[in-house]
Amino acid sequence: MPAAPLLSLTVQRTLGVKSRRYRSQSRLMRGQWSSHPHTAPTMLWPLLLPLLLSLAASRAQTSRPCFPGCQCEVETFGLFDSFSLTRVDCSGLGPHIMPVPIPLDTTHLDLSSNRLETVNESVLAGPGYTTLAGLDLSHNLLTSLPPTAFSRLRYLESLDLSHNGLAALPANAFTSSPLSEVNLSHNRLREVSMSAFTTHSQGRALHLDLSHNLLHRLLPHAARAGLPVPTVQSLNLAWNRLRAVPDLHDLPLRYLNLDGNPLAAIGPGAFAGLTGLTHLSLASLQGIPQLVPHGFQELSGLQVLDLSGNPKLKWTGAEAFAGLGSLQELHLSGSGLAPLPELLLRHLPALQSVSVGRDVQCRRLVREGAYPRQPGSSPKVTLHCTDTQEVAARGPDIL
Repeated sequence: MPAAPLLSLTVQRTLGVKSRRYRSQSRLMRGQWSSHPHTAPTMLWPLLLPLLLSLAASRAQTSRPCFPGCQCEVETFGLFDSFSLTRVDCSGLGPHIMPVPIPLDTTHLDLSSNRLETVNESVLAGPGYTTLAGLDLSHNLLTSLPPTAFSRLRYLESLDLSHNGLAALPANAFTSSPLSEVNLSHNRLREVSMSAFTTHSQGRALHLDLSHNLLHRLLPHAARAGLPVPTVQSLNLAWNRLRAVPDLHDLPLRYLNLDGNPLAAIGPGAFAGLTGLTHLSLASLQGIPQLVPHGFQELSGLQVLDLSGNPKLKWTGAEAFAGLGSLQELHLSGSGLAPLPELLLRHLPALQSVSVGRDVQCRRLVREGAYPRQPGSSPKVTLHCTDTQEVAARGPDIL
C-alpha cells in the first residue's frame, strides 16, 4: 500500500481516538467548564490539532540488522511508529554481494561502486525487490543490459545507471516500471532510440539524463503496437556529439538541454513540434554555431533561453528570435552578441530580463512619459542595463 494513504489513515485514526477521548473527558469535566466560561472546549482545538498532526506525521530514523557490509536505515512514520520504510546502502562492497537479500519494506537500494559487470532479473528479484521504488547502479562496470533486467521491479520510480560503460540500450528495458527519473549520464552511448524510454508510467512525466555520452544520433520514437509515446518531459543531452537538433516532435518536452554539443546552424524547423517547450539551454556550444532567422519560430511557449558561453556564436540580427512571443529570460553572457540588436524587444514582447555579460543584467522598463499618451501611441519600452559588479547603472537603450 502506498505511503500517502497509510499516513492519511494514521492521521484520521489518531484524530479519531483523540477526539473521542476528549469528548469523554469533557463530559466528566462539564461542571468545571461551566465554572470557567472563557475556557470553552472549542478554544483548545487550535492548540491540540497541530500537536495531533505532528504526532501522526512524525518520522524517526533508526537502524536495523542488515546484510553483512550493508547499512539499513529505517524511517518510521505515524503515531507509535505504525509505518516504516527502509533504505539499504550496499555501495562499495564489491561484486561478490550479488544477489543481496533486502528487507520486505525496502524502498531504495544503493548498489553503486561495486564493480558490477552485469545485472539481470534473477539478481534483482526476491522479497523486498517487488516494491522497490529507487535503485542506484551508478559507478559500476556495466556494458550492456538484458531486456528483462528490470522486469520484476513493478514499482520502480528512480533508476541511476550513470558512470558505467553502457554502449547500447535494449528496446523494452523500462516498459515494466513506472519510472519518473532515469539517469544514464557518463556512459558510452552512441545512438539511442527514444522508443527505448517507453515506461509503465501511465502518463507520469519522465526526467531523462543522457548527458556526457558519445551520442551523435537520436532516433525518434517509432510508433508500434503496445508502445505508447515516451512521456519524456525533461531531457538532458548536454555534452554529446550532436551536430543537429534531434527530431523530438513526438515528445511532451518542457525542458531541453543541448549544452556543449557541436551544433551547426539552428534554422527553421529545428524545433518542430516542440510548442510546449518552456526551457531551452544552448550554452557553451562547440564549433561555430549560427543563429539563422526564424530558427526558434516553433517555440511559441518558450520562457527561458540560455545562449551563454558562446563567444563564436554568429547571428543575422533580431529576426533570429522571431516567434518567441512568450520568452521572459534571455541569457547571452559570454556569447559575443553585444550590443543588442535594435529590434530585439519587438520580437520579444514578453521579455523581462537579459544577461549580456558576466556581471551585466538588463531589465525591461516601460516609460509612460510626462504627459498622457495620444490615442494610438505606445509607451517607450527600454532595456535598463546595470553592472552588478560595480553597482553602476548604464544609460538605457531605447528600442
